[in-house]
Amino acid sequence: MDDETIICRCEELTAGEVRAAIRLGLSTVNEVRRYTRAGMGLCQGRTCGRLVAQLLAEETGRPLSDFLPATSRPPVRPVEIAILAGADDAR
Repeated sequence: MDDETIICRCEELTAGEVRAAIRLGLSTVNEVRRYTRAGMGLCQGRTCGRLVAQLLAEETGRPLSDFLPATSRPPVRPVEIAILAGADDAR
């Protein structure tokens, strides 16, 4: 794929931008994700995660199986400390 191909639609990142990050020495999907924000949009990497791994494999000469998917974290929301403490008057 050429450098102008959009890899991450959520963050509007191109293959060229991801390749440039890899050439800086980034060597894992998580490192590329933190540096470029690929996979941090609404889809959380479900669309671009495999493409980032594929570019890592191509650029480093390592097999695709060497690259683990990015670490996922569930969505969070604020919780009042009283609820965590089990207070009787918590909402």
